Amino acid sequence: MTARIAFQGEPGAYSHQACVNAHPQLEALPCRTFEDVIAAVHEGVAELAMLPVENTTFGRVPDNHNLLPQSGLHIIDEAFVRVHINLLGVRGAKLGNVVSAMSHPVLLGQCREFLKLHGIQRVTGADTAGSARHVAELGDTKLAALAGDLAGEIYGLDVLARHIEDQGNNTTRFLVMGLEPDFTRRGDHGMITTFVFQVRNIPAALYKAMGGFATNGVNMTKLESYMVGGSFTATQFYADIEGHPDDPNVRLALDELRYFTTMLKILGTYPADAARR
Repeated sequence: MTARIAFQGEPGAYSHQACVNAHPQLEALPCRTFEDVIAAVHEGVAELAMLPVENTTFGRVPDNHNLLPQSGLHIIDEAFVRVHINLLGVRGAKLGNVVSAMSHPVLLGQCREFLKLHGIQRVTGADTAGSARHVAELGDTKLAALAGDLAGEIYGLDVLARHIEDQGNNTTRFLVMGLEPDFTRRGDHGMITTFVFQVRNIPAALYKAMGGFATNGVNMTKLESYMVGGSFTATQFYADIEGHPDDPNVRLALDELRYFTTMLKILGTYPADAARR
């Protein structure tokens, strides 16, 4: 059986590109939803899952922040994909032919200036790769798609304009997840530990819980809160720190955190990707 890595979306999506970049030796398995991606690993259809968690322009992917703690999977790696957007047309089309462009609303918003400059109307599609497939199937030189290089290659489209995004640093961060945790020290850029926690219902609990990271010199690169169970009073926190749980300073900081929490769950310890530097 061919080893696979599952992702959400159609072939050619940016999540597909993340799979190709991080694990070119694995067959990329497209799934309809994020839940389907997780299920593919539990059912043995795929060995790994590739899940987007945040974007430099649009922030976190809220669905996955809620799914990760209950997924039964462990983070074993991270991957970054620079979101380059191309205007893709059918064979023989020219930029001057294009009247409208189709893509996910997020990408349409990212190319606002280019589309305005060339008088191209925006058409909302379900997703980027699906829009590229639709353009290829329709065969109309007046309709183009906004998508990445991989989508153009898969659906046989020409690049009419390359890297047309308004912002030059748009990047998506993905987490690679598997059934088994991997706490081995690896990589050349240090380790990242990701965890979720809920604080005790006492005054200044979050402030006191965070104090251990400051006093022990542990760098926290991310701290986000979100509601759980539809309650305004039940708040869960998602955090990334630099270091490994076995590092003396990290161990002390986590011990102090446990004292002020009702729940602490480590989602994974994995090598920092060079792109985060």
